[in-house]
Amino acid sequence: MKAKASEKKPEDVEAKKEIAEEDVSNVKIEAEKEVVSAVPIEVEELIKAMPVKREVEGWVPKTETGKKVKNGEIKDIEEILDMGITIMEPEIIDMLMPELSSELLLVGQSKGKFGGGQRRVFKQTQKKTKEGNKPKFSTIAVIGNKNGIVGMGFGKAKETVPAREKAFRNSKLNVIKIRRGCGSWQCGCKNPHSIPFEVEGKEGSVIMILKPAPKGKGLCIQSECKKILEMAGIKDVWSKTRGNTASRSNLLMACFNALKKLMEVKTGPDHKESLGIAEGMIKNEQ
Repeated sequence: MKAKASEKKPEDVEAKKEIAEEDVSNVKIEAEKEVVSAVPIEVEELIKAMPVKREVEGWVPKTETGKKVKNGEIKDIEEILDMGITIMEPEIIDMLMPELSSELLLVGQSKGKFGGGQRRVFKQTQKKTKEGNKPKFSTIAVIGNKNGIVGMGFGKAKETVPAREKAFRNSKLNVIKIRRGCGSWQCGCKNPHSIPFEVEGKEGSVIMILKPAPKGKGLCIQSECKKILEMAGIKDVWSKTRGNTASRSNLLMACFNALKKLMEVKTGPDHKESLGIAEGMIKNEQ
């Protein structure tokens, strides 16, 4: 009987180990399921309100453009944008334009009953693995001086704060200047309160058309796209969209691509006078 017990003992131990391992894995999966999939609103608001670190004093430039900015040879951001030079260091924007405003756009949605929930600045995605769920957070940031200069960037990371920092960094590297004017036949005031002509931007299946509007009309556009136009200094505009506009990131990128088209259209001196076109910053507004 002792021999038989000794023969069965190793098998029983192995079986018990397998059962224990299965129980531990099930507990881990259940614990991960119970973890809140979105950041609490209070924490999210704190992250959104946190100031972006600007370490310009200890900045050691690596590019030729950065060295010229640090030495004082370039004092205006429009010099870099007019020459078509790619900005590779965000400290260039921090040094030339310290007064820039910044904001995170609402691209995510908190999970709730029936797929609804409050809009949030972080969009969460999950990768399914044997170990469990691996979440990632993404967000889109927009910066601008509300006077003809605007930038937008996308950031993604395993945590919320690094994703936010990446988004602001990329937005500084994607700064552009735009044209403003009065292209509405209903107005004709020749003041740069709207856009000078109709432009179209596309991202994925989303197509956005921006049209000049008369003075006092306001920004007739989706709420998050309105923030982009406000950062650019546009006060009146009409818009039209086509495609899957529920994809918030594609909608915002289509709006930003439409603003890029404002500088690509060729205009003559007659058009600039009749449409009141102003390129980039207007010194009187600062």
